[in-house]
Amino acid sequence: MSKPLVLYTFPTPNGVKVSAFLEELKTVYPSIEYDVESINISKNTQKEPWFIKLNPNGRIPVLVDRSRNNFPVFETGAILLYLQQHYDKENKFGWDPKVDPDEYSQTLQWIFFANSGVGPMQGQLNHFMKAAPVDIPYAKKRYYDETKRLYGVLEIRLSQDRDWLVGPGRGVFSIADINAISWVRVHVYGGIESLDEWPNVKKWVEAAHARPGFSAGLDVGRS
Repeated sequence: MSKPLVLYTFPTPNGVKVSAFLEELKTVYPSIEYDVESINISKNTQKEPWFIKLNPNGRIPVLVDRSRNNFPVFETGAILLYLQQHYDKENKFGWDPKVDPDEYSQTLQWIFFANSGVGPMQGQLNHFMKAAPVDIPYAKKRYYDETKRLYGVLEIRLSQDRDWLVGPGRGVFSIADINAISWVRVHVYGGIESLDEWPNVKKWVEAAHARPGFSAGLDVGRS
């Protein structure tokens, strides 16, 4: 029997964002179930016509909500916000914009920061370090330095007596954290060997990995 949700994905940093959140949701709401369709990105499955109908941008992940007339959602930030809105009924991983407008706004701010900064810059770093057909030292340095600068921004936030990016006091583990950590956790791939330069970021990443839900989502979609 088909489950209410189906996730088309592969365990890249962007893919992990959604699978990790779905697994976190399952720890609180055991009734949540989802099917997984592994997308072989090495064969450009995500560029096939059937997938383009779900996401015209031809990128993973894509979530399809069968319980809402097969409603498709693409772009990781949008998927996280969608799942939090519709499936996190107790707001364990986010905030109601009417009840907690400041925390909701901060969540959006950190999601947009990661999706416009950390992900693209670290993605370019990974490309020029590992996949570019020619060696371009300028590009390597540019994206290496910018990725480290963005880690420094996260360090500033987390050094303010916080465990997590958003929430009162020391913060609450939320979609804002999942969204950014999924990239930062693979820093070694881009040539950033250690997070020791940013001790609070390092502790933050380790704390997420210690969560059963987050860790369970790391290999979802691997064929």
